[in-house]
Amino acid sequence: KSWLEAHRKQVSPVDLAMSHNMEVDSGGNAAAADMEVDEEAGGDTTLFADLMEKARDLETTNPEKAIQAYKDIIHNKQELDDPNAKGREQAIYALGEFLVAQKKAGDISTLSKELRPLFIELPKAKTAKIVRILIDLLAKTPDSMALQIEMCTDCIEWCKGEKRTFLRQRVETRLAGLYLQECKYQDALELLNKLLIEVKKLDDKLLLVEIHLIACRTDYALQNIPKAKASLTASKTNANAIHCPPLLQADIDNLSGVLSAREKDYRTAYSYFYEAFEAYNSADSEQKARTSLKYMLLAKIMIGRPQETGAIISSKSGLKYPGPEIDAMAAVASAHEERSLKKFEAVLETHKDQLAGDPIVLWHLSDLNETLLEQNINRILEPFSRVEIAHVAELMELPLQRTQAKLSEMILDQKLNGTLDQGIGVLIVFDQEQVRSTYDNALKTIKNTSEVLDTLYGMAKEVA
Repeated sequence: KSWLEAHRKQVSPVDLAMSHNMEVDSGGNAAAADMEVDEEAGGDTTLFADLMEKARDLETTNPEKAIQAYKDIIHNKQELDDPNAKGREQAIYALGEFLVAQKKAGDISTLSKELRPLFIELPKAKTAKIVRILIDLLAKTPDSMALQIEMCTDCIEWCKGEKRTFLRQRVETRLAGLYLQECKYQDALELLNKLLIEVKKLDDKLLLVEIHLIACRTDYALQNIPKAKASLTASKTNANAIHCPPLLQADIDNLSGVLSAREKDYRTAYSYFYEAFEAYNSADSEQKARTSLKYMLLAKIMIGRPQETGAIISSKSGLKYPGPEIDAMAAVASAHEERSLKKFEAVLETHKDQLAGDPIVLWHLSDLNETLLEQNINRILEPFSRVEIAHVAELMELPLQRTQAKLSEMILDQKLNGTLDQGIGVLIVFDQEQVRSTYDNALKTIKNTSEVLDTLYGMAKEVA
């Protein structure tokens, strides 16, 4: 103890200062080493950014060299450090966008095949993301439906070989949607049924929602309304069990509105279309928002309130989506408000591309056209008990053949109480018979008496 105390006394302040300086130097060296590592990592990131900038500059001056420059970055010809493949991933997306701008759909499909050696090195989730984005980019190019189907089919075969189940199921879902757009309904249903069996075992709720939605659209296109409703219900059930993305929920609302409108529940349909429109508008999904707005206007027309369509179109949200489809619906609303069949049919002919191109709108407007025709016929026939069919056709400004066919249909459907004398070309309208309520009351009394007698017989049988 005494020796230690003596030793401590011998340590001078100079020695202490020197030892402190050594500690500072060693700490500084460590910090400098850390800074060198950061600078090295940052250096590679900067190099990737510089290469990307050079490739972007070449897009306007030399497109072919720009494509090659992007491919050099993707394949990392300079062997830069890119552990998370962030730089190469950005180069893939930039090249895809450039090929879309150049309308080179075939090159995008070829690019997806060229990237497969790189996909083996990347994480599976990142690979799936890249493949799906490339398919989305290909969809942006015009007249590329056949290429999209070919790309999806080829990708599915590669996924089977590499045992990429997660990616394969999503690409197959996309392929089913493409089959639906191409009206290959049987191929779509076969693929969806196979997918449903697989995905239900995995209990992937989000993918199940998408599959059931495509199944719903396919069944609706085949006019199988009960099955379409069942698919929509299944989709809603799975969506309620998870946090459903807003755009997917908007798709569900849009389809719910379509099916409600098919059942002539236009008030409910309008509320669904409004919810879908709000979601699409918030997400800046222009085409889908415009379609939902068109269906909102259709629902108002079918309810019998065409005068309210003007307020919807001129609202703050409605003004963001002008276009020929909205103009066509406004013209239909105007014709319906005037109750003019001639103007209504003229609008249908003028805006044929916008109205007949959508099967949902076409079905409802055809129904509305028939309703307007029946209303006009009833209004014209009110003062007559016997009238020539040719005169009715002249008053309605319609061809004789069509007028006669419609009158026959209304008589068979019991919407018109009369008969056609085709020998002399005359419609005979019968007066409405006033049926006395005595007959109905007598029948009700007999029925009630029968029930009382049956009850009394049962009670007598129990007592005996």
